[in-house]
Amino acid sequence: MSEAQDDEVRQFAASLRRLKDRTDRSYGQLARRLNMNTSTLHRYCAGDAVPLDFAPVERFAALCRATPQERLELHRLWIGAVAARQRTRTATPAEPTSAPEPDATTPTAATDPSTAGDATDGATDGATDEDASPEHQHPPEQSHPAGSARRPWYRHRRFLVSAAVATTLLATLGSLAALPDDDRPRASDSVEGVGPSRTTEAGAPRPTSAKSSSASPTAPASSPGSSKKSSAKPSTADGSASKESPGEQRPSTGPPLTWSADSHVWQDGCGHDYVIAKPPRQVPPPPAPQDARTWAATQRAVHGGQTMVEVTVQGRSSTAVVLKALRVRVVGRSAPFEGTSYAMDQGCGGALTPRYFDVDLDKDRPIARPADGNDAGTVIPAMRLPYRVSAEDPEVLLIDARTKSCDCSWYLELDWSSQGRTGTVRIDDNGRPFRTTGIEGRPRYMYDTSARAWVPYS
Repeated sequence: MSEAQDDEVRQFAASLRRLKDRTDRSYGQLARRLNMNTSTLHRYCAGDAVPLDFAPVERFAALCRATPQERLELHRLWIGAVAARQRTRTATPAEPTSAPEPDATTPTAATDPSTAGDATDGATDGATDEDASPEHQHPPEQSHPAGSARRPWYRHRRFLVSAAVATTLLATLGSLAALPDDDRPRASDSVEGVGPSRTTEAGAPRPTSAKSSSASPTAPASSPGSSKKSSAKPSTADGSASKESPGEQRPSTGPPLTWSADSHVWQDGCGHDYVIAKPPRQVPPPPAPQDARTWAATQRAVHGGQTMVEVTVQGRSSTAVVLKALRVRVVGRSAPFEGTSYAMDQGCGGALTPRYFDVDLDKDRPIARPADGNDAGTVIPAMRLPYRVSAEDPEVLLIDARTKSCDCSWYLELDWSSQGRTGTVRIDDNGRPFRTTGIEGRPRYMYDTSARAWVPYS
């Protein structure tokens, strides 16, 4: 690359670095929001690579809040950098390769024993005019009749070695053909697990091969040696033999991610309502937020008006997993739960509102809509899918589901894709749907710490 072309690439990379330095995000955080690898973004900013498409550059500029003038200048620099890279590729012709010159140490036909006979055969044919002159003529060589000992001894030896190798190969193939069916490699053994598996649901059954590997009822009795050999083979749950070579790893059929859900998250860490079918004198004081799940379980409490679910999603390995969509499934609707609403706070608030997914359970078909957060007046952009996670880059999804007029049972579905595989995981409350009931028109109480009693909410 010439110096002028190198300057165009450096200017484009420097412009990317200036935009990146405006933010307080690392390369990894920016790459996750741009749906690209961290190393790829770092190479763009270092000038080691230039994207062939302007779309990722445009998204990068928007994420760094570049002005329209800066985006126009960035587009101009990108065009120059791409053109410089293309000129570099076309300006480097392929060097013609020439046959290597014979070296003085290279053995010739006269010194190589394997070609000595051929050299002797061509001696008279390759004679030059100079050799044909009277002073260079040699006495004629004695001719050899056909079938005489003209062929050197080592050629016969080479033929014998080839014949011995062929005989050994035929004997080996014959011994393999004589093996019983259980010891022969089958087509299903070599093909199974080669193609990428596709999971459409967590825990989906894995397709089995058409040919069963269990022993035939008419199989001949095996020798003691073969019984020891077969006993060492692992078996599957259905009793069929499982043949795996040492070190072989079967592809994973489960989801490439893990998740955990906490449905007892309080608004701003202190505000929440539980509906309990007990009078105030039978309800204990409100718990600390970390003990809310145990307290609610002992009181058979139902989330009142709002359920905030905090879902932590993480990949099982460093391989990226793309979270594609988040859906809400309502599996039950009824009239609001008959009971009394108990508020866990006396009015609280905070300067930080994290970004979340807003769900209106009163809709016929609720949708998880991304919503912006707020940090002391600074807007926190909403999390929009698709989104990338891995073992090193987990992510926390906050779902805020509300209702006024129903007792709703619901759960979440999260679509994912990774390395050509796609699937869906169900997110619920330890195998049961989440439950949220409306509190409008219900008696509501709060806890008075001075009186140490539940009093009407004011």
